[in-house]
Amino acid sequence: MRHDKKHNRLTRLGDAFMTRPAHALPLAALILLGTALPAAADNGRHHGAVQSKPHWLGAITATAYDGETDDLLTAGLGRSGLALPLSVATIDPASPAQLRRLTIHTNYRAIVDVSPNGGFGTLYGPNITADGAVTSGEGKIAGIEYIAYADDRDGGPNVTMMVQVPATFDPARPCIITGTSSGSRGVYGAIGSSGEWGLKRGCAVAYTDKGTGNGIHDLQANTVNLRNGVRADAATAGDDSNFTARLADLQRQSFNADTPNRFAVKHAHSQRNPERNWGRDTLRAVEFAFYVLNQQFPAAAATRGRKPQPRIVPSNTIVIASSVSNGGGAALAAAEEDRHGLIDGVAVSEPNIQVARGPDPVIRRGSTVYTGGSKPLYDYFTYASLYQPCAAQSARAVGSPLAAFLPAALANNRCTSLAQAGLLSTTTLPEQADEALDKLLAYGWETETIPLHLSHYALATTAITMTYANAHGRFSVADNLCGQSFALTDPASGVVLNSTPSLLPWSFGLGNGVPPTIGINVVYNDSVGGARRDVFAVSPSTNRADLAFDAAVCQRELATGRSANAWRVRAGIAEVQAKARLNGTPAIIVHGRSDTLVPVNFSSRPYVAQNLRNERRSQLRYIEVTNAQHFDSFLAFPEYATRFVPLHLYFNRALDLMWAHLTESQPLPPSQLVRTTPRGGTVGAAPLLTADHVPPIQLAPAAADRITFSGNTLTIPD
Repeated sequence: MRHDKKHNRLTRLGDAFMTRPAHALPLAALILLGTALPAAADNGRHHGAVQSKPHWLGAITATAYDGETDDLLTAGLGRSGLALPLSVATIDPASPAQLRRLTIHTNYRAIVDVSPNGGFGTLYGPNITADGAVTSGEGKIAGIEYIAYADDRDGGPNVTMMVQVPATFDPARPCIITGTSSGSRGVYGAIGSSGEWGLKRGCAVAYTDKGTGNGIHDLQANTVNLRNGVRADAATAGDDSNFTARLADLQRQSFNADTPNRFAVKHAHSQRNPERNWGRDTLRAVEFAFYVLNQQFPAAAATRGRKPQPRIVPSNTIVIASSVSNGGGAALAAAEEDRHGLIDGVAVSEPNIQVARGPDPVIRRGSTVYTGGSKPLYDYFTYASLYQPCAAQSARAVGSPLAAFLPAALANNRCTSLAQAGLLSTTTLPEQADEALDKLLAYGWETETIPLHLSHYALATTAITMTYANAHGRFSVADNLCGQSFALTDPASGVVLNSTPSLLPWSFGLGNGVPPTIGINVVYNDSVGGARRDVFAVSPSTNRADLAFDAAVCQRELATGRSANAWRVRAGIAEVQAKARLNGTPAIIVHGRSDTLVPVNFSSRPYVAQNLRNERRSQLRYIEVTNAQHFDSFLAFPEYATRFVPLHLYFNRALDLMWAHLTESQPLPPSQLVRTTPRGGTVGAAPLLTADHVPPIQLAPAAADRITFSGNTLTIPD
């Protein structure tokens, strides 16, 4: 196998290169890199990024971190600082270095549960070594951080690229891990997932924000985030802007007159459908890593008239494509698009991956059969946006976490509006709630997701639906698609406020790339009585406060209808769908059975089935974990802590297994169901998470736990 040959090559080269510690490099020499290396043979493997600076890459800045006052992983905060809140009052919004610290703190905690008793510091975290030993240290990692911006010079927004090279990187045994951002986050979005894992192993980590990130354009004040996060006037920011909406000044003024105090957001309003390039962007991040590594560790000396040879090339470097959620989907897309042998293995968690329609596989779990195939994210989100609030009122969903986030009266109004529109057939509110829930289950959500529809609707569904409608259709912020926009709103009434969010100067560090964030929310412009936050909106067709039902109907039409806008959206969806062909690359997908955001039946399960059907020599393994859901950070909520275990642990274990496979030729585990045990206890007093709650992935699982594929059917244990 290719990875075995690569490992043998590594062994033979063991003493061939002199290691030069990253921290020993003169900082002045690292500020701007642009010198091309000479061409070198690489046994037919791709080495364009090794021998010369990629044409799409802008200026590169580099900063060395000593691992004490500041570092690559924790921004100097260490394990202790990451576990504590960080007040913006301590952060100067005009200081890029301090904004970086806030950004790392925010993004780490967005991926990992750092609450007491949840496993942070005992089962995972910066103080846990690569081999799993628990230490009392802070886990700071010295090294050099390179940042550049990919630009196709076509007038579109740039994609941020970053490579972190730890001081422990060994050029004699080079390795690269990808860290494409999760969700709509910026370039540090994978710092707590594949970033931490790779840095601990001494690997370079190749990050990209994949064209999303915290680019917020205040259209009223005409200010933007610069690439370093500092706020500036859009008129003077120019190419240094992280994102500026494509509006001529007169267009912006007209938009402000009609719709004042609104914000354009990069992922939603770039008019680029960035997801179509997430695989490409991940591969480019790997190329960037090869380039800067060969700059940091110069070529071997020329001998006998031959040209100098690059030290770090694909044939002697272990490359694992990794990340979670959207970043996980990007890693799979990169492996599918890899035509030059850059990627040796894939290890991802809860990937947002959607397969182009074909003969749909059968997913059999016990006596339940699902035949709906992979669904586009926009499809199932618009379905959820319609039915989730009503379904959350079902008697079967009693005790759902964070119930206060969704007022029951408004959710009941949604039930009534669904029935009046003919989307529900029952007559009483209890019957309508049960019917709405049954529709979600019939569409493909698992029964384990029932308690999570309420909190996911309140915190994620409508914002993601709006973002992807605009992104897929390449709509401008000025289009106000489905009557929706982003604005600062009054917490009590939802009315649009004419003031700047107080946290806007820190938005680069605090934001998640998609409102709701820093007080900016989804607004329904067409609400009766004037624009309001969608939660408070009154629909014109019903004259009822029903959570902007009319907007939800409009968004669903974009997924299923025949309007011009619907064709635009569906054309964008077609651009992002995968083929489930990994070219024989070893891969492990980990997914939580209770995932309500990216449900297993729409993503990982059909992807695995399609891959196994497409590739006779597939090396893809699928690990499904019970009592695990999408947002590990939600485990900090007491109602989540008693019910769910961190999927992050299994992500780390998948990477460990892939590493052992690529470096030691250890076998990959069979596809399997891992049966975990929730912590239990009373809400607010969940006991300590221990290894007994989260058993390992088995190299020889029991027959009753194996996931198998035969013919066209993927069989999942109950």
